[in-house]
Amino acid sequence: MDQGKTPTVNRRQLGAELRRLRNSRGLRAADAASHLGCSETRLSRLETGKGRVVPRPDEIEKLCELYGVTDDRQIQRLLGMLTTSRQPGWWDPYREVLPSGLEVYFGLETDARSERVWEPALVHGLLQTPAYARAVLSAYPGTRMPDIEDLVSVRTKRQELLTSESRAPLELWAILDETAVRRPVGGWDVMRDQIRHLITMAALPNVTLQIVETSKGAHPGLGGAFSILEFEENDPVVYVDSPAGNLYLEKKAAVREFAASFDLLRAMALDPNDSAALLRDAAPKETQ
Repeated sequence: MDQGKTPTVNRRQLGAELRRLRNSRGLRAADAASHLGCSETRLSRLETGKGRVVPRPDEIEKLCELYGVTDDRQIQRLLGMLTTSRQPGWWDPYREVLPSGLEVYFGLETDARSERVWEPALVHGLLQTPAYARAVLSAYPGTRMPDIEDLVSVRTKRQELLTSESRAPLELWAILDETAVRRPVGGWDVMRDQIRHLITMAALPNVTLQIVETSKGAHPGLGGAFSILEFEENDPVVYVDSPAGNLYLEKKAAVREFAASFDLLRAMALDPNDSAALLRDAAPKETQ
């Protein structure tokens, strides 16, 4: 996996720079959109770097004109950022099978320094074995059977972030509900191997794994799974996955709310050593 900056991150950086230039001139988004002859929605997507919307070279030049940017070196730097933002990501060969919205998540995750995740029902994708992933994907009504092996390959490719030697490995702090390790997804043999894999991954220096026991009752994580991605240069992003679609939250208040929920879950979960003991207890026996 190429561990350089992804097109998603390059789009975010280019968009942030365009937004900074607009704000420095005291211009509204409507002013810039009018100058480009586009909608405010398109301008917003250009400035946030969301989705696959990227400006054209002529749009960069028009915005530089509007923002009073006359230094050719600065203009060329923006055009260079545009070029890198169009480069394919490692997931590009799987684009046809990926659910909508996952390209952005993969791009953010690949560039992240750390990721804090809460999963109430399933083992997180970064920690799944191929057999477990295959069982999960097969259970989704919308998954086309011919696509399953490609989707399993995508999950396996993602997991290289945890053991990368070409860059600092992703720091993962995962909290799972006990339900996720007690449910025999794929059958007892698959689940036995999955739990052994969790124990192995939790032993990595960059991975912390905790379990929230079902005996804890109601807690802040019952609303659903979420991930908090943190970066060296950019502000954190919260990713929320749901059957209705994917959400990316960047406003400071929203990020603080999810971070507070994660801290509460971390406090009520078993510590890593006790979590490993629970996993060993939960692993189905060979004769089961």
